[in-house]
Amino acid sequence: MAEMMTTDVRALLDRNPFDHAAVADLREVLGRDPSRYRTLRDAVAALRDREKPPKPETHIRLGVGEVMLGHYASGLDHLSKAGDVGLAHFFRGIAYENLGRWAEAEEAFAAAAKAGYDTKSSELHRAGALRRSGQVEEAKKILDGLEQSATGSAEYYYQRGSLLAAGGELTAAAADFEKTLSLDRDHTGALFELAYINDLYGNDESAVDFYKRCISRPPVPLAALINLGVLYEDEMRFREAESCYRQVLAAEPGHPRARLFFRDCRASKDMYYDEEAEIGIRQLKTLLEIPVTDFELSVRSRNCLRRMNIRTLGDLTRTTEAALLASKNFGETSLQEIKEMMSSKGLRLGMALDGGDRNAAGGPINEPIEELSQEEKALLAKPISDLNLSVRARKCMTKLGIQTVGELIIHTGDEMMECKNFGVTSLNEVREKLAELGLKLKNE
Repeated sequence: MAEMMTTDVRALLDRNPFDHAAVADLREVLGRDPSRYRTLRDAVAALRDREKPPKPETHIRLGVGEVMLGHYASGLDHLSKAGDVGLAHFFRGIAYENLGRWAEAEEAFAAAAKAGYDTKSSELHRAGALRRSGQVEEAKKILDGLEQSATGSAEYYYQRGSLLAAGGELTAAAADFEKTLSLDRDHTGALFELAYINDLYGNDESAVDFYKRCISRPPVPLAALINLGVLYEDEMRFREAESCYRQVLAAEPGHPRARLFFRDCRASKDMYYDEEAEIGIRQLKTLLEIPVTDFELSVRSRNCLRRMNIRTLGDLTRTTEAALLASKNFGETSLQEIKEMMSSKGLRLGMALDGGDRNAAGGPINEPIEELSQEEKALLAKPISDLNLSVRARKCMTKLGIQTVGELIIHTGDEMMECKNFGVTSLNEVREKLAELGLKLKNE
């Protein structure tokens, strides 16, 4: 029972008191098993829904959880309502640190140290904020003062190594970063700095390895994704580079470097292709763009397709038989008519949903979607039952053959409304449930 309590993320977030020891245990559990970040996200959402409005103590738990997930803005919002508490000040510092707001981070860590929260760690992080804001001598004074008492701390060696790197002593800095990782194998800062140093010296393979470790768990440094993307481009691994830039833009849509590199990467990728395959893809795309109005269909079939916003053969390859049959006034006769039309062109209903768009011969229709993170895959694989929908909404999911969140978000609101006995109230319910997961229906 004791072991269960030390590895249960929900129990740790609810622990009383929620203090430095609880946070340390939570970090250890997340470090051992990154998949538990999904549990943390769910636990934070449940806690947020359970207590409205939250008490100051709950704001601390929510703020810490959000910061650990990399949601710095919402984390700061909660922590600002937690009162003069050392733990809240410390995690405000972490959030400001990751946002590059060094002066505010320094003030938050100073407040945490003054409140007596993990004084050594607070001061070490404060030194880092001072260094990043250009106050190198002040940072050095703090580290010199902690030399005797903090030498068993991974953060101490990281901050000392960062000072050495800032002074151009990269070999000595790398030794300190290696020492950091010997004490904390997942220290994001040390992994990033070692990746950067190896990158500078042309050790691309080692740099890629360190960057990949650096982005393996939340919160992910955007600079690590940018640098890793550049290394992938150097190796002509354009699809992987594009994936890195996409992740940056998903977190910060206006990121100037990511937008520039993303465009360049797409341009470079288009320079390398199989000419024969490219011709086949162009022909197939032309086929998929043929309007359904070009075919002689019954009035009932045409009306159904129009209501479902199905305009082209390509739209039909992304629509299942179940979705069509769930539409009002659409039966087996109309379905057979649609299937025969698709077969005449070497296509079939739903073929684009079979793990990548494919033609009748098994060739690709569209380029494969970039690799999703483990967390994103787990979110899209979440069963519909986890959304706790009303009976009417659940029946619509069954009629449409929707079993997972990923299958749900490829449908539009209009498609959902076409399902018998599914109205605006049910549609709004589905939208609210998806919004809680940070997702939307197609085209919204």
